[in-house]
Amino acid sequence: MKAGDTLKIKGQIANDEDSFSINLGSSSSDLAFHFSPRFDEAVIVCNSRCSDAWQEEHRDNHICFSKGSTSKFFIEMLADKFQVRLPDGHLMEFPNRHGYDKIRYMSVHGGFRVTSFKLN
Repeated sequence: MKAGDTLKIKGQIANDEDSFSINLGSSSSDLAFHFSPRFDEAVIVCNSRCSDAWQEEHRDNHICFSKGSTSKFFIEMLADKFQVRLPDGHLMEFPNRHGYDKIRYMSVHGGFRVTSFKLN
């Protein structure tokens, strides 16, 4: 993934999990973008990680995901930020703190089963 690319992700949210996360970066210890809807807190947490150390969280109370549903959302990588278009059209932004121009690592954790993804 490089600046200007959009990742389209579709998947099934589990009924019995309180959160899930999508992580993008160069490795599990260096994440440019951590995206984590948390149902138990009714919030979406975004963060970055540098050399295994989490940085300052950004929290957005616009959680339009629901347990047991199928959801589709888009993550666009720009030179200076990541933009996420949520299933209801709401747009979130998070700075590209590391200034990455390429993403080589992606992981999905928690209660989200990816059924399709496409990089444009």
